Amino acid sequence: MRAICVFALLLACCAWAVCGQAGPGDDLVAANTTLPTTSVVQQPEPGVWDKPIHFNTKAKDACTMVVSGHGLMTKLRVTCRSKGRSYWCEYLGRPNVCRPYNTKPRHYFTQIMWDMRKLHNACQGLHSYKPKMCHASPAEAQVVFHKSWPRATKPKTPPPAKLPKPGKPSVSKTAPPRKPMKGTTLAPMEVAESSADKLAKEYCWKSLQGVCTYIISWFQN
Repeated sequence: MRAICVFALLLACCAWAVCGQAGPGDDLVAANTTLPTTSVVQQPEPGVWDKPIHFNTKAKDACTMVVSGHGLMTKLRVTCRSKGRSYWCEYLGRPNVCRPYNTKPRHYFTQIMWDMRKLHNACQGLHSYKPKMCHASPAEAQVVFHKSWPRATKPKTPPPAKLPKPGKPSVSKTAPPRKPMKGTTLAPMEVAESSADKLAKEYCWKSLQGVCTYIISWFQN
């Protein structure tokens, strides 16, 4: 009986020693570990590199824009599908030289999408695209057409408007100047030289021929 009491006393001492080693700080840590975490890590919004841009053209073609790296360049690939046909085209550029692009890269390609969706064929638009957000940036900020399939035909340039041929100046046919009508001028009557005149010229001085002619004609009568 005495041995049992000693054994019970030893167990009580051991239990007291264990409880004394566990301080109040441990209870606080244990309590904190049981509390649920309320902080939520915000996931980054998917950028243009991760999430493609989808749109439909004016002809109801379902198109997808995918952006990837191409060396030092950025490659934009547009793939479209419709009933019975599919096509794609690629553009290359360095939009990273545009400062607004570095903060909103997805908006850069969204502005290009707004232009492409107005077309019947998304790959038959402009040869190069430079969104309005980069209008003050150098020309390198634009993306330029690189290749396509099927091979895009060059857009037909409208023929230059034909200028009207200058018509021949209308020369009014002026009537030829009328010749002045010849006046009916009476020809001088040739007076037949009489024999008295002949005799006066032969035998009289020139200053007296008139008198001689009168006298000779008087005698002839």
